[in-house]
Amino acid sequence: QVQLVESGGGLVQTGGSLRLSCAASGFGFNNYAMGWFRQIPGKDREFVAGVSWNGGNTDYVDAVKGRFTISRDNIQNTVYLQMNKLKPEDTAVYFCAANFGGLRRSAKLWDYWGLGTQVTVSS
Repeated sequence: QVQLVESGGGLVQTGGSLRLSCAASGFGFNNYAMGWFRQIPGKDREFVAGVSWNGGNTDYVDAVKGRFTISRDNIQNTVYLQMNKLKPEDTAVYFCAANFGGLRRSAKLWDYWGLGTQVTVSS
């Protein structure tokens, strides 16, 4: 049974930091690219960051470059998103995803999803 379980969300002030974690199980984690997406009500799910199966390649949406860092631990089967210098516009539900086909920005192309964790940045 595939499971992606996000944690680490919460309420933080502008300029603060949060670290999201996603614990994966039930599939070959080491063979999958991992990503983080976010969604606000009424909007499509947006790609935030992704990391290749071995951590060698990463991709970030322009809005978070220089502030967010994605990483993975292929022993612990966990992917992380370190979020620094948070802004109110980062407020969203953040989802962890896995894709056997590699790094992609389209949510439709990802295979497995977590249930999400809420991040709220107050101004």
